[in-house]
Amino acid sequence: MNRKRVKKDKKITFKSFIYNDNTVGYLFALPFIIGFLGFTIYPMINSLYYSFTDYNMREANWVGVANYLRLTTDTRFLKSVRVTLSYVFLSVPLKLAFALFVAYLLTKKTKAASLYRSLYYIPSLIGGSIAVALVWKEIFSRRGLINTIITTFGGSPVSWFGHQSLAMVPLILMTVWQFGSSMIIFAAGLKEIPGTYYEAARIDGANKLSIFVKITLPCLSPIILYNLIMQTIAGFMSFTQAFVITQGGPNDATMFYALSVYNQAFKYREMGYASAMSWVMLIFMSFITLIIFKTSKRWVFSEAGE
Repeated sequence: MNRKRVKKDKKITFKSFIYNDNTVGYLFALPFIIGFLGFTIYPMINSLYYSFTDYNMREANWVGVANYLRLTTDTRFLKSVRVTLSYVFLSVPLKLAFALFVAYLLTKKTKAASLYRSLYYIPSLIGGSIAVALVWKEIFSRRGLINTIITTFGGSPVSWFGHQSLAMVPLILMTVWQFGSSMIIFAAGLKEIPGTYYEAARIDGANKLSIFVKITLPCLSPIILYNLIMQTIAGFMSFTQAFVITQGGPNDATMFYALSVYNQAFKYREMGYASAMSWVMLIFMSFITLIIFKTSKRWVFSEAGE
């Protein structure tokens, strides 16, 4: 009799375990957990180990911190850092400003607002592809659309990819062109600002610029912080534009950090050195993100704050 009760209790306990909400949640999350461990955590641990070796796709010999010390004297590495910083500090603010401007226009009550939002979002869906990068390269080529417009107005054709000072311009413009995702987030944030704020400001006699600076921007500051962090991280990881359009030239003027890592790993077969570069970039990006978070206390408005 006691044995039957024990078996029955065990059966009930097993059923309760199977139908437990937490268990079901873990089962649904299991594919992601496996993928995260197998394709993110394990490769990261592996690359950390390889960063202390001279791994060249065949064998790995322990060299300690030699790869990290080499970075401090590698002029091409230091130039790629400067190029990437210049690209991020120019492209991210322009992209966010343009996205906010378009979002502000599209939140106005018009019949075609939804259609306009969809059309403006398309560049973000296709903007990072190889095909679009090739099209962008053709637009800025010697006989491309941009030079055709310049010559039409009496100017001389510009060799966009032949001058070190101009080669970055098409890449930045291509990044700014991919403003759709930030624009959609800004548009959602603008709709959440209470209309009573604007009504009170108009009653007090505030003009449009004053309303935008003193109401719209502070209320939208948490969204700006989110977009700033996401776009900054994306900017540091930019690869496709330089790889397809300029291959890092001329004279490494567009040698993005990610492209430099790629060349070291797969072109020169110095996987250990490339791993060290990747970890330095991870630490540097974390440091930049931390600075943004720390400084955000001064300019991000929160209703729950003091």
